[in-house]
Amino acid sequence: MGEEVKDIIMSNIRRDIMNNTLSKGVRFDGRKFDEYRPIEVQSGVIKTAEGSAMGKIGETLVLVAIKFDVVKPFADRPKEGVMVTNSELLPTASPGFEPGPPNENSIEVARVVDRALRSAECVDLNSFFIEDEKVLGLYVDIYVLNHAGNYTDTAALAATAALLNTKMPKIENSKIIRGEYTGMLNPTKLPVTTTMVKIGDNWMVDPSRDEERVLETSLTIGTTEEHVCAMQKGRGSLSKDELVAAMDIAFKRGNDIRRILKG
Repeated sequence: MGEEVKDIIMSNIRRDIMNNTLSKGVRFDGRKFDEYRPIEVQSGVIKTAEGSAMGKIGETLVLVAIKFDVVKPFADRPKEGVMVTNSELLPTASPGFEPGPPNENSIEVARVVDRALRSAECVDLNSFFIEDEKVLGLYVDIYVLNHAGNYTDTAALAATAALLNTKMPKIENSKIIRGEYTGMLNPTKLPVTTTMVKIGDNWMVDPSRDEERVLETSLTIGTTEEHVCAMQKGRGSLSKDELVAAMDIAFKRGNDIRRILKG
């Protein structure tokens, strides 16, 4: 029997076992369908960065570091600063992560987090203008350190926590004076994401790694206190009613996460 056939059989077995358990209203780890695993945030974990934070959801662990540099603005936005979000799925975080250039999963989580931060307009990029052809560039670097499911929400959590921890660098003669600061960045909104998956007829938030292996549909919704700021659908499909219900859950669970961020 080939490895591909074995994988299909094992996947079907896992899905049947999962569906049987979920049909009883129970998840493997005992959570309710709309319940997150324990959430923790630790800020200021990298002293040499302008801002940093460690986000933890269950056993999933993500580090985000913030750095500034003086860069050239985009031609169509000459007086606006630049924000760049990168992510790296470290090979030590999961047996499924491989070394080398960022793959599609790494690129996707960076895009989702970047879209949430950018659409939330939580950072005033216009305040990053220095002089003609020079603006501040804000770099958000995401590192997935341990993958036990749902690293997207964990990355968004850590990114917003890192922005809350970020200090504005001192600028002299159009250059950054490293180690000297003029105040805090003070983001105006707190964007977070809520990821939901569908297995059988059941939707659940914050999927574990086992749940991710058998999901039929996945949806990530980014919210601020006031509006939806990002949305990313994975495989599968969903109805309009399911989408509306998912947005309602995203706001409720997002507000729970924001309360944790506010301390």
